[in-house]
Amino acid sequence: MRGHPQSAGAVPVRWLPDPTVTDIMITEQEIQELVAAATAVRTLAYVPYSGYAVGAALRTDNGHIFTGCNVENASYGLTVCAERVAIFKAISDGFDSFRRIAVVADTEDPTPPCGPCRQILWEFAGDIEVILANLREEKGRYRLSALLPLPFDARLLTK
Repeated sequence: MRGHPQSAGAVPVRWLPDPTVTDIMITEQEIQELVAAATAVRTLAYVPYSGYAVGAALRTDNGHIFTGCNVENASYGLTVCAERVAIFKAISDGFDSFRRIAVVADTEDPTPPCGPCRQILWEFAGDIEVILANLREEKGRYRLSALLPLPFDARLLTK
């Protein structure tokens, strides 16, 4: 466990800007940079079956950006989402402290991380900021605890 803050309780998911996201250390330029990185890596997605390309860009606490795109497989269960690719790249390079992730897909509505990605993000990044965007604009910012209100984590594994 990386010492992330625990969820404050169940928070309903709202597809509106989340007022609990109040990170004053981030600038709009930094948000745009993260969304641009996710948009760029999205073009590398391997999606011959669904055609549904997603890009993700994960920022570490010290400013590094790790990107990921979804990679499909004919055995659909072996497909890996963009968010997991980004976090696994960062972990495998020795990073373990994260600030936010941007997820970009070409959909009108926001495309939040799937359930397994939310769980992986919680395990390794805690209650980070999640920025959702499409190819035209940012669609919202959320705390991961709003998207995963009752996470399963090491707290539940005590004897």
